[in-house]
Amino acid sequence: MYSPQLIGDAFKQMDRILGIDKPFLVLTSEFCTVAMWDWEIVSLLKARGAQVFTPYTLDQAKTICSALGARRQLRGTKFLVFQDDPGEGMQASIFKRFYWWEESCSTAMKQRFGVEIEKRSFKKLGADAKLIADAEADAVIKEKGLSDRFTGCKPLRSAVKMYLAVKREIGGDVRIRGAGMNCLNESMYSDTTPCLAWDLLFKESGLLWSCEADTMSLLTEYIMHESLGGPVMMSNIYPFLMGMAALKHEKIAAFPEVPHPENHALIAHCGFFGIVCSAHASAWKLKPKVLSIVDDNAIAIDAELP
Repeated sequence: MYSPQLIGDAFKQMDRILGIDKPFLVLTSEFCTVAMWDWEIVSLLKARGAQVFTPYTLDQAKTICSALGARRQLRGTKFLVFQDDPGEGMQASIFKRFYWWEESCSTAMKQRFGVEIEKRSFKKLGADAKLIADAEADAVIKEKGLSDRFTGCKPLRSAVKMYLAVKREIGGDVRIRGAGMNCLNESMYSDTTPCLAWDLLFKESGLLWSCEADTMSLLTEYIMHESLGGPVMMSNIYPFLMGMAALKHEKIAAFPEVPHPENHALIAHCGFFGIVCSAHASAWKLKPKVLSIVDDNAIAIDAELP
C-alpha cells in the first residue's frame, strides 16, 4: 500500500491500518521519499509487525517499486526445470545434499511467492536435441554469427541444438521466465551443456537460468534482476577459509597469495569464472569443457565482467 501522507491520527487508527495485509511504501515528501517527521509513526508500525519501506532517495523508491512489481509478477510465473532422478548420477554424494530437489522446497516457493516449478525430462530433452538436423543448427550458427565464438564444429552444433530444443519446450508460454537443467549430475543424458542456450535465450527474451536446475538460486536471481536491473551471472563461491575442502573440489594446489585471505573468496564454476551473459561481459568466449563428468563434446563459457 502506498502512503502519500501520514498524520498523527495514524496512532489512533493503528489497528485499522494493521488490518491491511499489504506492505507499506511511505513516500510522504515532495521528493518521493519518506518525510523525516514520520519516523515515530513508521517505528510503531514496524514494532506492531507491519512491513514498511521508507526510502530516503528517489533511486531507492524506484528500486522498491521494481521489487514489489517482481514480487507480484512471481504469482503466475513458472520455472521450467529438466531432470529425471536429480539426486542420483555422476556426483550423487554431492547432489543428494541439495535442498532444491525436495518437493517441500518447491511447495514452499509456491506458497511463499506463487511461483510454479514445472519439471520435465532431461533425458528426453537430450534425445530431442540430438534429433535436430545439422542444417538447422548450422543456419542458427550463421544467423547469430557464432562461428567465431568457438573453433570446433561439432561441439558448437550440439550446443545450438540444445538451445533449439529448450526453445521449443518453452514454446509461446510467456509464464516461463526461468529455466534450468540437471546438466552436471545427469550429464549422461546429453552430449553437450546448456551454457550457450542460456546466453542466447536471455538475450532473446530475458529468460533467466540456473545451473543444475537450482531453483532456489533461480528465484534469488529473478528477484534481484527484476528489482535492480543489473547484470546477472551464476557461479560458486569458495571462501579461502574453506581451505582444502574447496581446493580438492576445484582440483587446484592452493589459493593465490593475498593479504587478509580471510576476506577473499574464489569465484569458479565448471573450471571457469561462471555463467555470464555475453551482453554483460567485457570478454566472452566458448571453450571446450574441462569437467570430467560431462561429455567430451561439451562446452563452457570463459568470460570476464567489466
